[in-house]
Amino acid sequence: MAKSRTVFFCNNCGYESAKWIGKCPSCNQWNSFVEEVIDKTKETASVWSDEGIIKEPVPIHSIEHTEENRIPCPNKELDRVLGGGIVSGSLVLIGGEPGIGKSTLMLQLALQLTQKVLYVSGEESEQQIKLRANRLEHTHSDTTYIISETSIEKVFNHIKQLKPEVLIVDSIQTLASSRIESVPGSISQVRQCAGELMQYAKTTQTPVFLVGHITKDGSLAGPKVLEHMVDTVLQFEGDPNMVYRILRTTKNRFGSTSELGIYEMQSGGLREVKNPSEILISQRDVGVSGVTIGATMEGNRPLLIEIQALVSGAAYGTPQRSSTGFDSRRLNMLLAVLEKRTGLKMGVQDVFLNMAGGIKVDDPAIDLAICVAVLSSLHDLPVDEKTCFASEIGLGGELRAVNRIENRILEAEKLGFTTIYISKYSKGIDAAKYKINIKSFGLLKQVFGDLFG
Repeated sequence: MAKSRTVFFCNNCGYESAKWIGKCPSCNQWNSFVEEVIDKTKETASVWSDEGIIKEPVPIHSIEHTEENRIPCPNKELDRVLGGGIVSGSLVLIGGEPGIGKSTLMLQLALQLTQKVLYVSGEESEQQIKLRANRLEHTHSDTTYIISETSIEKVFNHIKQLKPEVLIVDSIQTLASSRIESVPGSISQVRQCAGELMQYAKTTQTPVFLVGHITKDGSLAGPKVLEHMVDTVLQFEGDPNMVYRILRTTKNRFGSTSELGIYEMQSGGLREVKNPSEILISQRDVGVSGVTIGATMEGNRPLLIEIQALVSGAAYGTPQRSSTGFDSRRLNMLLAVLEKRTGLKMGVQDVFLNMAGGIKVDDPAIDLAICVAVLSSLHDLPVDEKTCFASEIGLGGELRAVNRIENRILEAEKLGFTTIYISKYSKGIDAAKYKINIKSFGLLKQVFGDLFG
């Protein structure tokens, strides 16, 4: 009697069905089901055996609390995003578009670490990886080992012989297990191989980095269970045609999920950007209307970003509202506040908003900078390039206090700004200890009056 059966998996969320379905009942995606053959005749035991390790339930009060054992990361931007180092036994998933620099980032990390690193590549040969390593700065590492392999069983054979302290797999979609009758990259293969690597990481306390592909809509390819299994999910973003890359944390069991790392792609690899505010603010010789500087926070890091607004008369009946790097619904709310509380006729104007540098911002502290940029573009009145803004706007047109205002002020002062506008309701601000001129107001129209008269 046959031991195999045909099942259908949703390519988006991993939902399993006995027959093909047009619309997934779990994630509501259309035409996402793929057919796979499950062979029950093959052994399904784990490749990485933990025989001899017997665990018993213990009361919670008897468990000793110890700090996570972290490996210091020479890459300071990655170190910050991970929460202060590489945690032993952690499983980290890094996703990004093709050509964005995922493999370069992981190879740089492998070459910089002093620990023994095994770099498993299923997409490139050893010679191709060596060519990339020749372009990087640290090429004489004697602790980095390279293997080009796609079989999970053979990978674990090399692991048992080498006993690495850090494992990097590029990518998880190229690995395949002989225990699963399906092609590499399928739902069942990704789930099986990721499960094997997770068991290996937890039983040996070895940190494992997985490089993952993404789908055309920007989400990580494979079943959603993959993101649930790992400890940390990092997203590598940026336009491949531009030199700057952004590393974001979308999940982190050992640190904050709001940290941000910025890199610059160069011929010698990825360079860490120590002061990202300088690359997010363009240098202008003459005053340009519709451009302001907003002080935002990404995790514990203050950033000053350039906000560009363009307001023009609507050529058609319905005005356009377009925003890049900012929530369009919040932009509509701010435009409604401008019309209701300050008397600006925004209902007949096209409004275009852009966050310079390709960064995405959801911090409400840039509300004031956006409103000033819109007014500046509407009346063609430039704002002093040495002035920045940090305040949330309420529906009543009031300026609301934002968190960590001292960090924002210090960052503006360090970059040479002379004036910053904040809410008068911000507490604990001693203006005497700052060299920058701090202007505090309670209403949006008061800021307009002070800026433009």
